[in-house]
Amino acid sequence: MKLAAHQPNYLPYLGFFHKIYLSDIFVILDTAQFVKSGPFAWMNRNKIRTKNGWIWLTVPVLTKGKFPVSLFEAKIDNNINWRERHWKSIYYNYHKAPYFKQYRDYFEELYKKEWRRLIEICQEVIFYLMRQLNIDVKVIRASELKIETKGSEFLVEACKKLKADTYIYGKHGEEYQDPEIFEGNNIKLISQNFKHPTYRQLYEPFIECMSIIDLLFNYGKDSTNILKEK
Repeated sequence: MKLAAHQPNYLPYLGFFHKIYLSDIFVILDTAQFVKSGPFAWMNRNKIRTKNGWIWLTVPVLTKGKFPVSLFEAKIDNNINWRERHWKSIYYNYHKAPYFKQYRDYFEELYKKEWRRLIEICQEVIFYLMRQLNIDVKVIRASELKIETKGSEFLVEACKKLKADTYIYGKHGEEYQDPEIFEGNNIKLISQNFKHPTYRQLYEPFIECMSIIDLLFNYGKDSTNILKEK
C-alpha cells in the first residue's frame, strides 16, 4: 500500500496529480502552515499560459497580524475582486483551446461562489480535477487523522495508521525528510521521479509547470494518458 501526501494547492500543476496517481492513499496536508512567499509558496497561486508567456493567478489571503496560521485556518481576502479577475484571465487565454467548452461551465460557476477559506476552493478544484483525470484514489485529510507529530514523524504515523508500507516523496522530499525514521518503522521510501511532459499548447514555445488546466483545456480526457506516461 503506497501513501503520498502534499499541501493542497490552488489549480495545481501536473506533478501534483502525478503523485496522487502513483499512490493508493493520498493525504491532503490541510494542517500545514500557510506559506505566503518563497519556493514553496504554491498554496494560493499557480501559473497559466498566455500568448506573452505566463501569469500568476493568486488567491489573496488575509495574513496581516495573523502569522503563523495553518492552511486550514487561512481566510481569503474577498475585499479584492480576485474571482472575476481569475475567470476573465482563464477565459481570455483559453477560450480558443480545443476542449475549453467542455469545462467552461464548471469554472464559470466556481468563480461565482464567494469562497471564505483557501482550503475550501483548493479542495473543491482538486477533487473536480481528479474526477476529470479519472484518478480514483482514496483521499484523507491530515486533520482527520488526529496525529500530533510533524514532519517525518507525522508521515510515518500516517502510514502506520492507514496501513501503508511505502511512502512516495516528491521533488523536494529529500531536503526535509529523515530516512532513518522511515527505515526504523519498516516503511519504504520511493521517489516520485516526475519528468514533465511536453505537449501542444496554444502558444509557442512550450512552457512547463503551468496549472493542470492548461493540459486539460488542450487535451481533454487524453490528459490522463499524458500524465500517466510520466
